Amino acid sequence: MRSMLAATLMFVTVFVTWASADAQMTTPTVPGARPKPVQTIPIRPSLQTPAETADAMAQAQRLALQSDLAWVGEYNGAITGDVSERMVNAIKEYQKAKGGKPTGVLNPQERGVLAETARRKQDSVGWKIVTEPTSGARLGIPGKLVPQQSTDAQGSKWTSPTGTVQVLLTRRKEANPTTARLAEQEKKNPAGRKVDYAVVRPDFFVLSGLQGLKKFYVRGTFRGDEVRIMSILYDQATENTVEPVVIAMSSAFNAFPTGAQVGPAPRKTVEYGTGVVVSEDGAIVTDRMVTDGCLTIAIAGHGHADRLAEDKEHDLALLRVYGARGLKPLDLSGGGAQTSVDVVGIADPQNQGGGSAVTSLKATAAAVNGGDAALSPPPAVGFSGGAVIDGDGKFAGIALLKPVVVAGPASALPAAQAVLVSADAVRNFLGANDVKANGNATDAKAALVRVICVRK
Repeated sequence: MRSMLAATLMFVTVFVTWASADAQMTTPTVPGARPKPVQTIPIRPSLQTPAETADAMAQAQRLALQSDLAWVGEYNGAITGDVSERMVNAIKEYQKAKGGKPTGVLNPQERGVLAETARRKQDSVGWKIVTEPTSGARLGIPGKLVPQQSTDAQGSKWTSPTGTVQVLLTRRKEANPTTARLAEQEKKNPAGRKVDYAVVRPDFFVLSGLQGLKKFYVRGTFRGDEVRIMSILYDQATENTVEPVVIAMSSAFNAFPTGAQVGPAPRKTVEYGTGVVVSEDGAIVTDRMVTDGCLTIAIAGHGHADRLAEDKEHDLALLRVYGARGLKPLDLSGGGAQTSVDVVGIADPQNQGGGSAVTSLKATAAAVNGGDAALSPPPAVGFSGGAVIDGDGKFAGIALLKPVVVAGPASALPAAQAVLVSADAVRNFLGANDVKANGNATDAKAALVRVICVRK
């Protein structure tokens, strides 16, 4: 009934539009003259296709989208940031898997859930971008799957404790190599490989198939007489876990890197975050990652702070500033699950013209099964560690910015995503460290402080 009503309304609207255009284009009738025929041009509503919607996104957003879809097992193409039918179909399959309508365009809540799910997949395998020491090649390694590494003059090997997963980066010299000849060599070595997929381009080649009872994936290239090949070997029983990682590894592989590299940005010499004052004696909760590796931690306007404890599961840190006056601890009571929230924090000085004002923005909190909620849109740099306030004005948790590690070109890395650590998780962290949260301030802006980390 609703769709019929919408269709009826659209028909009436278009009909009225045509009639109006017809009336405006009709020449007034002169007595005794034959009226001239009137040409009407129907006005049709313009509908944007999913591909057009994706094309309007920034390349960094498309890179992150493809990377996230690959990590959840829906996208198996090259992570380049280019719009393709494969990417649109992957979005639709993801929506159907989540019980949604397969429109090919993710709404903010769907995008937030996808980003958080992908991040947790990365964390579960220990995804990191590394530099192979003998060649300088860059590649993505699932550190938790292959924690054992060995290196010699020919390259490096990463393996799981039982050998079920192996990653090998080899290098060698070869006179006048071509990708076609290299691909033929890899098909036959070791003997018994059965290739079921092959792509050979002038600048690289890819092979995959079976090697005995294991699956293999090979990607290789050359420059001059230097050949560099990445090989991945894994048991078929690990296929569901490893194959999304293989796709990410393929796109992240940079055999001859120059300039900026794919991977987490280097830690800043001076990094800014936001802290929430939770007790009158100077206890402050903030982002663990912001305060990692600091030579000193300062609270703007209050002086030096000590880091007393951390929660690695939720990436929280407990600070204490001593002898400070005028602190207004936030009331941490209440805070239920709500979709619409306010994220309150202090932006990085470079993003705020050197100011230190506490600001807030509207966001949507999308619950993720078994984890913290995803926040969309993510707040500005510097907000990490800030307070999240629900629609009733109650403390809902802490906002943390999570840098995105994409498996793709380094030319356009996306911005960080954001998560909401629940109020219960914050209270449990404080309780485990014998901190009595005795705040009664209901204005979050009054209870926030700027956290400054100084590193080497």
